[in-house]
Amino acid sequence: MNRLIENYNRLLGESRPSSFRYLYKSINWKNRLIILKGSRGVGKTTMLLQHIATAFEDTSTALYVSADHIWFANHSLIDLAEYHYTHGGTHLFIDEIHKYHNWQQEIKNIYDSFPRLNLIVTGSSMLRIEHALGDLSRRCKEYTMRGLSFREYLKLENIADWPILSLEEILQHHLQIAAQMTGQVKVLGHFENYLRHGYYPFYIEEGDGFDERLQRVINTVLNEDIPSVANVEYETIYKIRQLLGIFSEQSPYTLNISALARTLGTSTSQVMKLLDLLNQAAIIRRLFSKEHSMKMMQKPEKVLFDNTNIMYSLSTAADQGTMRETYIANMLSSSHSISMPQKGDLLVDSHWLFEVGGRTKGYKQIANIPDSYVVADGIDIGFENKIPLWLFGMMY
Repeated sequence: MNRLIENYNRLLGESRPSSFRYLYKSINWKNRLIILKGSRGVGKTTMLLQHIATAFEDTSTALYVSADHIWFANHSLIDLAEYHYTHGGTHLFIDEIHKYHNWQQEIKNIYDSFPRLNLIVTGSSMLRIEHALGDLSRRCKEYTMRGLSFREYLKLENIADWPILSLEEILQHHLQIAAQMTGQVKVLGHFENYLRHGYYPFYIEEGDGFDERLQRVINTVLNEDIPSVANVEYETIYKIRQLLGIFSEQSPYTLNISALARTLGTSTSQVMKLLDLLNQAAIIRRLFSKEHSMKMMQKPEKVLFDNTNIMYSLSTAADQGTMRETYIANMLSSSHSISMPQKGDLLVDSHWLFEVGGRTKGYKQIANIPDSYVVADGIDIGFENKIPLWLFGMMY
């Protein structure tokens, strides 16, 4: 137990609560059970430690542990909760909960047995709690954490501290907003840097080693996170790697499920399962037509990488058009539903139609369609229904 406490104090001493992520103020920290989901590397652990460092006068009443610590080889989460509670603890922060076998039942037992103990746990973006905790799932508060937006990147770099914008604000007032912002900062150079390395906060400490670190993160997701949540076999992980290799070499990737199945030496249903696992793990993003629901066995119309950092890290020749679609799909998905339209590139909330392209992109593909917009890369300021691509990075 002393090792857990020593590790907690060391990590807490190294915490730097100077800049908080977008999600921090949205979390109701008073809730008795909070589940914070998110892909590996987006900053969940950092935010927990920042919260403890700033919200607790007596940090001994809180305890942070990682569920994959060797201590849990011979002890349970219930052992931990009982020790902390009987020693005056009020808050227990458990990281990497998906690494702990049977975590659902033990979290429920702790919740029921220690009504004055607050639980804050983090886990993979793949966690599914709707049925995992029974009636407890209705009592907990679930949040999902994303990587840095372009707005957060600029703030972290001490370049600009701009407010969050809604999609409606961007669509209606993009000219005035972009003119004001670009009058303060020349954004396009910073935007190019963000696309390559700005989504994951660990870029700050890695420098030139960012791509190598990101590839290690992806390997950990494939080798550890997916098996711990989805209970898949080695052969499935091997085929997931094959599939990622195919996507990285062919960008943009036009889906042909039957051809993929032949290449991988498996069935079409297995390919659909692999796509679903990669989507849950926030490695890729599936785009469906608006007529179809996002079910595992429904064929998506297109597959993108989840974010541009992954795309640049894995792709041998990153396609600019796909990069633009990857970026805007990632930003919009934070608070809106997106699908594949019959015309144009993205349909947002079954209402707004976007055509995405370079600085010279015109309206030909979406001419005479109501509520349609051109989203253009390489421009500081737009005009009429032509909006700069970078501006959508202000949405969280």
